[in-house]
Amino acid sequence: MSSDQQLNTALFKTIEQHQWPIVYRDEYNIKLMGLEKLHPFDSQKWGNIFQILKKEGLVEEQSIVQPNLAKKNDLLVVHTEDYLKSLKRSYIIAKITEILPLALIPNYCLRKRYLKPMRYQTGGSILAGHLALERGWSINLGGGFHHCSKDRGSGFCPYADISLLIQFLLKYEKNRVSRVMIVDLDAHQGNGHERDFYGLDNVYVMDVYNSKIYPRDRGAKLGIQCNIELRPLTSDHEYLDLVEVHLEQSLREFRPDIIVYNAGTDILEGDRLGCLSISPAGVRRRDQLVFMKARERRIPIVMLTSGGYQPCTAKVIADSILNLHTIGLIDGPDKGKKD
Repeated sequence: MSSDQQLNTALFKTIEQHQWPIVYRDEYNIKLMGLEKLHPFDSQKWGNIFQILKKEGLVEEQSIVQPNLAKKNDLLVVHTEDYLKSLKRSYIIAKITEILPLALIPNYCLRKRYLKPMRYQTGGSILAGHLALERGWSINLGGGFHHCSKDRGSGFCPYADISLLIQFLLKYEKNRVSRVMIVDLDAHQGNGHERDFYGLDNVYVMDVYNSKIYPRDRGAKLGIQCNIELRPLTSDHEYLDLVEVHLEQSLREFRPDIIVYNAGTDILEGDRLGCLSISPAGVRRRDQLVFMKARERRIPIVMLTSGGYQPCTAKVIADSILNLHTIGLIDGPDKGKKD
């Protein structure tokens, strides 16, 4: 970071040598008096991922990095004042979460039980972007709210953490980051960040998604440079071929300073919102491919966990992270910074 830049945020922090560039804190998890169960999203998914990684001996409480809360001045780097004010109305939050009874809940309760966890996850994504530059890779066990844009939340996404992550790097790390690639492999189209970066030639979007499901945002497609639309029930072989061929093509067309990888697991077979048919082994292979392409080119990569709506999702994500370590695509703290 250049000396003439003033860092007007508490979200960036220094990582200690004993820590992994894995970002998580318990406050990610949502407890909303049981009403969270009205949405298919597992509101404890992030904690479940961490507990599996901890049980397997990859991380412990002291070896992960706990993010700070994204505050209003942080959110205003992308979001409009009017949008943030709109979140003070419960019916707006009910629309974003797609849990209509939340319209009847006092807004202060929703801010504490829903928006606060999402602000911690948003802070985690911004921090993870910074840590990826320091260590060559990072993983936020939450985040990936790709349906939210600067002035509109939807699809359970109240904050545009991907847009914020990128804008923070472009603003505060301009000596190291001027070109960013988003690789969005969630089952749904990433219409939020596509609208935010439409028309900018320094942010390249590769989006591979089921074209027959939400959000079907035709206008946002104009913000995609590599647009791959899948048929429902697409399975491993076809999917992995498409990801590999088009990621290679995208990296030939555009050389980024960092890759933001939105690694949704709603591509899994049986996920009734994603409607694809990818096996757990296919998810591991997909994540391996993306990290391998980044590592081959010495491009820092930050991974966000995004969507995934089955009880098995947390284990699939944790197993994939463990696999990345086993095959040497992510390094432990004992190895320090990447060479």
